[in-house]
Amino acid sequence: MQLIGGMTLASHLDTHGFAIVPSVLDVEGCLSLASLLGDADGAGTRGVLRLRAVEDLAQSALSDLVRPHLPDTPLPVRGIYFDKRPERNWLVAWHQDLTLALKEQAEVPGFGPWSVKDGVPHVQPPMHLLDHMLTARLHLDDTDADNGALRVIPGSHRLGRLSAEAIRQCRETQDEVLCEARAGDVLLMRPLLLHASSRSVSARRRRILHVEFASFSLPQPLAWDEAPCQRPVNPALVPQTNIYP
Repeated sequence: MQLIGGMTLASHLDTHGFAIVPSVLDVEGCLSLASLLGDADGAGTRGVLRLRAVEDLAQSALSDLVRPHLPDTPLPVRGIYFDKRPERNWLVAWHQDLTLALKEQAEVPGFGPWSVKDGVPHVQPPMHLLDHMLTARLHLDDTDADNGALRVIPGSHRLGRLSAEAIRQCRETQDEVLCEARAGDVLLMRPLLLHASSRSVSARRRRILHVEFASFSLPQPLAWDEAPCQRPVNPALVPQTNIYP
């Protein structure tokens, strides 16, 4: 059983809202995936779960990672490729991940408000559904303070949906943690965890494959924008992985 600072991975994730799992993907796998994904559009490329290699990785190695920490079988429902580099540099203010990417807007009790990002409808679901989600962020490069590693506020996922004022107060009263990682490491995080990232001050790239998993079904007529059709995984398209128990 893997320990993080004397805690099991499950305990660390439950208590702090995040955990880093080392060496999930080897160097060759990181290079292969980075080559496939290329240069991101703007800050990030959405919809990458539609790529067969990304779907296979999500349904195999990444799904194996998140399965013990969700109440039911995880389904990958959104994939974003972030590519922070000198010519595409940005900062992200403190926030929570509150929305689902869906195919079409429909009025369903408990779901709202709606918004549109890059032409895709997004909606805030009932709070309890966010507790049944988990994000896996696969690092394709070594990531530290210089090239914009994610910063988080441990335990903030337990505070529920936060207003802008509540986020400000949380920032003033609680310490943040910098999530440094090596290429091939995966950061697991709860959607409600407060997180941010600074601009890079390095010439090194910071490429991240961000995959969100859900362990619930949507009420009709809502449907995930990206969820794969659950076809069998093609082993030949899955990069070599090293999953820790």
